[in-house]
Amino acid sequence: MNPLETKKDYQKYVDKKLPKSPILKNCFNAFWTGGLICTLGQLITMFFKTRGFDTASCGTIASMVLIGLSAFLTGLNLFNRIGKLAGAGSFVPITGFANSIVSPAMEYKSEGYVLGVGAKMFTVAGPVLVYGISSAIIVGLIYLMFNTQAVTLV
Repeated sequence: MNPLETKKDYQKYVDKKLPKSPILKNCFNAFWTGGLICTLGQLITMFFKTRGFDTASCGTIASMVLIGLSAFLTGLNLFNRIGKLAGAGSFVPITGFANSIVSPAMEYKSEGYVLGVGAKMFTVAGPVLVYGISSAIIVGLIYLMFNTQAVTLV
């Protein structure tokens, strides 16, 4: 028996048993859900802009609201349901980052707040946070060293 024929037979068997993925439906759901999340962020930004905040502050506030909302929905186990429907549409925006931090914390809640929630909270997003915080410190120090106005203010 030719081993190549065996691989082909096995591949045919696997293809027959695997469920077919509705690619167009999944892309459509990801598109409209991601768009809805971005529209919500834009509405939040416009709301705070009408309240007199500047553009940079509005973006920061909108990010904080979206992160808090997605963390809250993850705690209620609703974000996972949205994720099943939307796929990458719910995980690509900033909401997916909040979900990646809160999900491990919820999973290990039974082990206690220190060893469970505290230790496991950053298992997924920890490297991203460490890189982001370290980069911010390094860039801040470089900015402080080379910007004469910043040095005179300190």
